[in-house]
Amino acid sequence: MKILAIISGKYGERHAANIRARGPSAWSLTTWVPPRILPMVIDEPEEFLPKSLPAQDLVLAFQEDPRAAQLIADIAKLCNAKAVIAPVDREEWMPRGLVQQVGGWLAKAGIAAAFPKPLCALTEDAVKDRPSPEITEFTRVFGRPVFTIACDPATRIITEVTVVRDSVCGCARHTAEKLVGVAADDAEQAAGLAHHHYPCMASMGVDSDFNDTLMHVSGNIMKQAVAQAVAPWRETVYMTPEGGSREAK
Repeated sequence: MKILAIISGKYGERHAANIRARGPSAWSLTTWVPPRILPMVIDEPEEFLPKSLPAQDLVLAFQEDPRAAQLIADIAKLCNAKAVIAPVDREEWMPRGLVQQVGGWLAKAGIAAAFPKPLCALTEDAVKDRPSPEITEFTRVFGRPVFTIACDPATRIITEVTVVRDSVCGCARHTAEKLVGVAADDAEQAAGLAHHHYPCMASMGVDSDFNDTLMHVSGNIMKQAVAQAVAPWRETVYMTPEGGSREAK
C-alpha cells in the first residue's frame, strides 16, 4: 500500500516515524509538508499545491493547522488516493465544522474518509457509509490498541505482552514494554502511567463530545485495551448473599 502523510511538525513526524519503523515492508510512506504561510480561507488551492504527486492509496492528514487542513481533499485528488484518515486530536487543528466540509469534499470526489477522535480510536469500522480496503488494511496494524498478555500462572506477574495493533504514535508498543514484570491486578494503572509519560500529544482542552480532554480519552482507550487483555489473569472478588466476600483466582 502506498501512503502519503501530510505533516507540519512533531505530531506528524512521530506518527510517520512509527509507521516507517513498524509498518509492513510492502508499504511505502511519502510525506508532504504544506506551505507555512497560508490564508485563513483558501479560495484557490492550486496556488499552494505541488505541481504533481506520485499516485497513492491512502492519505494520512497529520497537519497541525486548520488552514492546511483545507487542502486535504485537493491533495487526495491530486495523488488519486482512494481513502483519507484525518484524525481529530486537537480541534484547533481540525475544527468540527471543517471536518464536515472536508468530509463533504471527499465524498463528492468518491474518496472514503475517516475522522477518528482521537486518532487511537481508529478501527476498521471508521467508515460508516461504505467499506474502505485501504483503511481496513491500515487498521490491521495501527489504530485502537489491541494486546495479548501472558502471565506466570503461579504469581500472575506479566511475562509477555504482544502488540496486536499499535497506536499510530507508537504509544501502545511503549506501554507494552512497561508492563512486563507488573502484577496482573496493577496492569491497568501501569498502562495509564505509561501513556502519560510517553507523552500523548492529544489536546488537554475539554472536548464537548466527551466532557473530558482528548488526552484523557486516549489514556482511557489504552487502559481499556490492557484491561481486556489481562482480564483472564486478574483476581476476582465475589460478594456472597450474607454480605461477606470470597476471592476467586
